[in-house]
Amino acid sequence: MQGLFKRASVSLFALTLLLPAAAEAQTAKTVPESQMQMQLSFAPLVKQTSGAVVNVYAEKTVQRQSPFAGDPFFEQFFGQQMPNRSEKQSSLGSGVIVEANGTVVTNNHVIEGADDIKVALTDGREFPCKVVLRDDRVDLAVLKIDTKESFPTLPIGNSDAVEVGDLVLAIGNPFGVGQTVTSGIVSALARNQVVRNEFGFFIQTDASINPGNSGGALMNMKGELIGINTAIFSRGGGSNGIGFAIPANLVKVFLASADAGVKSFERPYVGASFDAVTSEVAEALGLNKARGALVVKVSEGGPAAKAGLKAGEIVTAVDGISVEHPDALLYRLTTAGLGKSVKLTVVENGREEQLPLTLDRAPETSPRDQRTIGGRTPFSGAVVENLSPRVADELRMPPESAGVVVSEVKEDSPAARLGFEPKDIIVSINGTEVKSTSELSQIADSDPGLWRVEIERDGQRIRQFFR
Repeated sequence: MQGLFKRASVSLFALTLLLPAAAEAQTAKTVPESQMQMQLSFAPLVKQTSGAVVNVYAEKTVQRQSPFAGDPFFEQFFGQQMPNRSEKQSSLGSGVIVEANGTVVTNNHVIEGADDIKVALTDGREFPCKVVLRDDRVDLAVLKIDTKESFPTLPIGNSDAVEVGDLVLAIGNPFGVGQTVTSGIVSALARNQVVRNEFGFFIQTDASINPGNSGGALMNMKGELIGINTAIFSRGGGSNGIGFAIPANLVKVFLASADAGVKSFERPYVGASFDAVTSEVAEALGLNKARGALVVKVSEGGPAAKAGLKAGEIVTAVDGISVEHPDALLYRLTTAGLGKSVKLTVVENGREEQLPLTLDRAPETSPRDQRTIGGRTPFSGAVVENLSPRVADELRMPPESAGVVVSEVKEDSPAARLGFEPKDIIVSINGTEVKSTSELSQIADSDPGLWRVEIERDGQRIRQFFR
């Protein structure tokens, strides 16, 4: 199955556009009962909403190293610095205008690393825009069109009201051919393990989604945005009738963070780790089916511990909404929002209870005390911080991580040349455990001459000697 999931973005070779969005209200969901009903058209819905879906053009400059770099013969003529060349790479995706001031929601992977971003409307006009907020974990980005003009918008619907079998429209710019509308139904909900990031809760649809649709709209029959198209399941790069969209309720929370002016999107800190409930675990715990999130570990003093959550229990619902797997639990807590309180339905030994959980940001349990190490040490050029749940969250590390972590490595510094990397946890130096950045700084100042360093990287211990 490796390599079957592909992001729905495409290289830009031509500028062709025309885009859609949302529209007209239907009061009740009914099955077509006559040939006349079968001949109904989506055209009025598309016309009313097309102006709110845009093309997103992202351009970045990359440096290409000379193929002769390191060759002694050519370096005699060109010197040690071989001439490198820079080139521009362009990518094409889609986006949805969700606020009249020109606020656009798209996928993070559409604009990641871009130096210049533009959006193009259905009428052919182009506007530069800036990134307001982006997050690779949920694969969302908010852009702001650089103008004071007012724009048509696509209202954001309630993705929790979406049901399997609902009619939907997918709108975007597949393969750069121009605005395209495809129809289908919602095939499944709460899909996880779709793409390789931390977000695992997608709406699945059979509406055709192809490269270039990334960031485009998945729309219901009321003309509301119910999802942001993000990925396809395909061997050949085209649509095989299995596409995935990020639910609109997560888009609402992300957009609220962008409107609040925060620098990064924060998800609630639970203070516990969870695992999937297998059929064996379900049978052992007396559950009639394998669903929910098994509590593996609870951090002392964290929100989960204060709520009374214990290892071995299973969370089956949040505020009465069923939780199928750990990713669904994280989604429900994230969309509930920071500062809110939710009720967890917890099962243990066949007994069910409700536990109140307060959702707050990850705490900085110990001051980060950020320092840049200098001098004649292997760590010279490394920026280090004391780990806490908040620092771990910022660095995309497990929340229970502890110790002193390298948060940044200055380019061309001794630390960079010796192979230190961000997220490296410095465990010990010359047999002495490193518990804080101040201790590390003191050891570095002592200049022992021989350095026996032990670090932890991605859960693995690495030992190195330096002089």
